[in-house]
Amino acid sequence: MAAPHLKHTFANIHALRGGKPELGDLALSDYHLVFRFPPESLTAADLSLKKSVKQVWFAFHIISQCTLRPTPPSSGVPSSIRIRFRDFTYVSFNFSDDKEAREAFEFIKARTSKLGSVDKLLAFSYRPPSNAPESKINGWDLYDARAEFRRQGISEKSRDLGWRISTINKDYSFSPTYPALLIVPSKISDITLKYAASYRSRQRIPTLTYRHPVNNCTITRCSQPLPGISFKRNIQDESLVSACFSASTEFAGGASLDTTVESPPPSTVDLTIESENTDGSVSDIQKAEDELTQQNLIVDARPVINSYAMQAIGYGTENMEHYKFAKKEYLNIDNIHVMRESLEKVISAIKDADVSPFPPNKELLAKSKWLKHISGILSGSALIAQRVGIQHSNVLIHCSDGWDRTGQLSALSQLMLDPYYRTLEGFIVLVEKDWLSFGHMFHLRSGHLSHEDWFTVDGDALAGTAVKPGENDGRQDHFENAIAGAKRFWNKKTAPGKDAVTDADGTPIETAVEPAVAENMATRPKDISPVFHQFLDATYQLLRQHPTRFEFNERFLRRLHYHVYSCQYGTFLFNNERQRHEARLQERTRSVWAYFLSRRSEFTNEQYDPTVDDHVRGRERIIFPRCDDVRWWHQLFNRTDDEMNGDLNALAATAERVAAYQQASSSSEFSGPIDAGTSDANSNPSSSGAPSRTSASPTRSPLPPGLAATTAGGSVLIDVESAHEVLTPGTRSPAPLNRNAVAGDPTGTFAALQERISGLSLGKAMFGGGIGGSTGRNSIGGIGSNSGRNSQNELVEQEMKSMD
Repeated sequence: MAAPHLKHTFANIHALRGGKPELGDLALSDYHLVFRFPPESLTAADLSLKKSVKQVWFAFHIISQCTLRPTPPSSGVPSSIRIRFRDFTYVSFNFSDDKEAREAFEFIKARTSKLGSVDKLLAFSYRPPSNAPESKINGWDLYDARAEFRRQGISEKSRDLGWRISTINKDYSFSPTYPALLIVPSKISDITLKYAASYRSRQRIPTLTYRHPVNNCTITRCSQPLPGISFKRNIQDESLVSACFSASTEFAGGASLDTTVESPPPSTVDLTIESENTDGSVSDIQKAEDELTQQNLIVDARPVINSYAMQAIGYGTENMEHYKFAKKEYLNIDNIHVMRESLEKVISAIKDADVSPFPPNKELLAKSKWLKHISGILSGSALIAQRVGIQHSNVLIHCSDGWDRTGQLSALSQLMLDPYYRTLEGFIVLVEKDWLSFGHMFHLRSGHLSHEDWFTVDGDALAGTAVKPGENDGRQDHFENAIAGAKRFWNKKTAPGKDAVTDADGTPIETAVEPAVAENMATRPKDISPVFHQFLDATYQLLRQHPTRFEFNERFLRRLHYHVYSCQYGTFLFNNERQRHEARLQERTRSVWAYFLSRRSEFTNEQYDPTVDDHVRGRERIIFPRCDDVRWWHQLFNRTDDEMNGDLNALAATAERVAAYQQASSSSEFSGPIDAGTSDANSNPSSSGAPSRTSASPTRSPLPPGLAATTAGGSVLIDVESAHEVLTPGTRSPAPLNRNAVAGDPTGTFAALQERISGLSLGKAMFGGGIGGSTGRNSIGGIGSNSGRNSQNELVEQEMKSMD
């Protein structure tokens, strides 16, 4: 990408982040805000400074909130523009001239919220330099649906495994939000599919997304059924779901769905490990295989009350009287509005990162329940992976319209089941298949065309006051408007004769009859939600807990999160495969996967071990999350681990010491009289050679605020099953919620807070090295110290690193 044509330049502007100012020049182009420091006024006087000039690039499209604080010249207080970016970067720019501040604000607003068309986004003008490695890779060719399902054993030329490729949706007329190729049971005809489609919201019928290579069990996905208040049923839908669940058993030998099907014995290759590991402990997978009977599952990701409430407006959930070949599980995962509100509380906890060097507001972080939501998504995904990989069962997943929570659960369960998806190329295929091809609404959920409400003018600043930490700077107004709009929906009725579609428990999506490229692509704040963000966060938790099982590193996930919003590539534009096809994105834009593959070394996990051996602990094919060991993704929020997770880490260390002490005490009770030598050995279990809790098992952390308690010391699978017993009505009473762990130890928390405050690096420069990597708050955009480059190619790489 050539150096942009700069439209406006403002000299001697103070940029503020973490309460530390930096003097430089601010330049605005059509797509970027560029801050260069030191300013030209200083480098012209001192030529030696030119070698140290740095540039930080900010893409306009990732602006989440921009507030102008104008001040009268007589006040002596500079006017400022405070900007919050989607990658959780916070910066304030102070202008000595109020007119310049207003001019810059209006320019940024016009290039962000007044574009009016997707075609005006950066992706349609971005081209990498012709000699750059990225230009030699066509990322659009990486995903081929036929090739992926051929990898899973399904193709026209392979033997029949109970599934076939249907082209009923080849022109997207059958289901506009579904992929062109659908994998359906071999014994179900396209005629049956057409009749079944009328019973599923948005005609998103049950269709295959994953077939296990060993046991032929499957994960299928769809949208909610349409029983309504009259409790309608559809024989074709029931037959389709039954065929989805019987395909694997018929392939295995034709067993009936009405009888209990014995799963393969525990000695089956690639699915089991030895009953005891080298340290003497029984594996989690072996524990789960004690009850190896097939139990097919229909997973409704919604809270049970929401599922039944949808019947009042014509939707609902399956009546299990008509689906007796399966069980129903409700996962109680909240809708998009709750998740948006949760993230807004996290943002409120860190929103003063531009003007304050202090840590986040821990009380607001706890109130957000963000970690509880991530843990719930992981727990539900683990249940699905357990049923498919361990209990050799089939699972059908849906939420409301099957493009939000369904995508999270489907993709994460496959990530746990299949080592291929934990490679760089495999993860890309997973995102392409279960998110892009199956129709996650990236445009609506991300708000790519921005919104005018995100640009506000703070009238209070006219009095001449400076912004201070904790003040209302207008950043919450748009959120309150979105919540009010969502509430108003429940007071409205669907217009007669209109094929309205609801999303996330009742919110209407105005895409019932879509044109080639949807006419109304304007951002609606009530439709925005961090659904894909949560998927990446949950993936980060798995990567953090299993650091040797992933080929890609944390930075890959962070950069992927950035490019969902940057609009620099066409990959995440529009809402479904049909819209992208008809917008000709492959011809007109670049794919983000070329960016990642051309920089493979930057995104490769150095700890990655590709070996899969189900007989060696830590190298099993299947991985499971530790749902009580969820942590804040501090790198994404541009904070340190101590700032975000300090209290949780301290409590985890304490719990570990207590557990070790209890184990040592228990061992001494059963060992009888001991001599001095034995006493010495027991006092230090790690040196005695005997298995100890601290050395044999992974670190277990206290539950994040709001999480339900599970049996201490139990296996992962037992914890997962317990969690779903809590979430599923009719099994047992839910366990009481834990109190805020921080509130339980005020003395220790206060001492920790004192230690953190005393250790703040108040003297470091804002744009300097600071904390290692891109996890620190003293550098914007992740640029290192070697940014003073002048060639065109180096400028482009500099841009990428600022987006890095």
